[in-house]
Amino acid sequence: MAQLGTAAMPLRVAIVGSGPAAFYAAEYLFKQSDMVIEVDMFDRLPTPFGLVRGGVAPDHLKIKSVTAVYDKIASNPRFRFFGNVEYGQHVTLDNFRSLYHQVLFANGAQSDRRMGIPGEDLGNSFAATQFVAWYNGHPDFRDLKFDLSQEAVAVVGVGNVAIDVARILCRTPDELKQSDIAPHALEALSMSKVRTVYLLGRRGAAQAAFTNPEVKELGEMQDAVPVVLEEEVALDALSQAAVVADRMLEKKVGILKAYVGRELEGKQRQLRLRFLVSPVELIGDESGHVRRMKLVKNVLVAGENGEAKARATDQFEMIDVGLVFRSVGYRGMPLPGVPFNEKSATNLNEQGRVLDPETKAPLTGLYTAGWIKRGPSGVIGTNKPDSVETVTNMIADVQSGATLQPANATADAAVALVRERQPRFVSYEDWRKLDALEIANGAALGRPRLKFTCVDEMLTALGK
Repeated sequence: MAQLGTAAMPLRVAIVGSGPAAFYAAEYLFKQSDMVIEVDMFDRLPTPFGLVRGGVAPDHLKIKSVTAVYDKIASNPRFRFFGNVEYGQHVTLDNFRSLYHQVLFANGAQSDRRMGIPGEDLGNSFAATQFVAWYNGHPDFRDLKFDLSQEAVAVVGVGNVAIDVARILCRTPDELKQSDIAPHALEALSMSKVRTVYLLGRRGAAQAAFTNPEVKELGEMQDAVPVVLEEEVALDALSQAAVVADRMLEKKVGILKAYVGRELEGKQRQLRLRFLVSPVELIGDESGHVRRMKLVKNVLVAGENGEAKARATDQFEMIDVGLVFRSVGYRGMPLPGVPFNEKSATNLNEQGRVLDPETKAPLTGLYTAGWIKRGPSGVIGTNKPDSVETVTNMIADVQSGATLQPANATADAAVALVRERQPRFVSYEDWRKLDALEIANGAALGRPRLKFTCVDEMLTALGK
């Protein structure tokens, strides 16, 4: 019998998801020069790249250029992409067990965390993830409606997603046209009446999760001014100690302090960055839509490990807002047949090996990487070492003989199954055609890209 990982018997790996973690895993698998490995990547959308396409802000085109790296990985002759194929609907874990030696789940974190306050479900209260997916042209969210006739909007959270949402709300139509924002979002935002955007952080300026380039960018917007309250960027002892020990953090606080007392200077919009405040209630009008937000003022106290934690005081304030976006974290969702840790909202795993929920022993042949492995943390590049850790354990398991024993471990058998279950699947060659069409359609309008935002339109363009 041929040895696994040879030309006669390639190691066959299925990857569910096509975001950064998935591609970095494929890259490291292909770097195993002493093994012949075939990778089939599955995504329920026709388009690859996960949150690089559907989550990175449209005005951050440089960040999106990382897809050139993924393109190179996909050019490996032993790589195949099966887009428009949904795990759990078109293909199952039993299918994979009969076709592959290993299965890697890198499907990200598609849901959001809630604030858990009264009024959270009022009209005009949304998850920031919904708004991000809408303006990025995600097919599941393209038909959402956001009431941009409101003059004041609150974005709860101070991570990069929150600051992206706030910035997009403050951009001019001309600025947005230079991005790859979805056409429907460009049209809606071009008619926006929003004039004030609140960005709300429960801890202090030194604890804000957004990066220095993100906060610096706020001061460079064409028609919006960032404003900070002096008392909310003043550093307490805990924050001062953190700033002294971290030059980048010191720079971040310095940028924020430069926004204290800024005037409109003839600009139309104001982005008010608030710190040490938490929403405790959303208050609606007679039609059931958000009209006001109740905030509690916080102070910082030392946690068990010395970290700064927010503690509520007995001081409250009200702000008038007609639209709210919560950005307090992404949340992973369970997939059929994959053990899930509800508390952490991740696949139950140890260093990428999926575990049996009863015995806590690794389940043969099942692995995970990315946000669904470790939780929604880090930037795009954080997924690379994460995926390398998982693949290192996958290779170790191959060497010890701990793999699935598929009955039909051939490329032809996998294609035959997909053709039977989802004849309108999209290959990577098909994606390249869509990519070229989007770029050409954008160029005709003087834009970098004009995204397809409807699956049927994508398939029609491909003649499927």
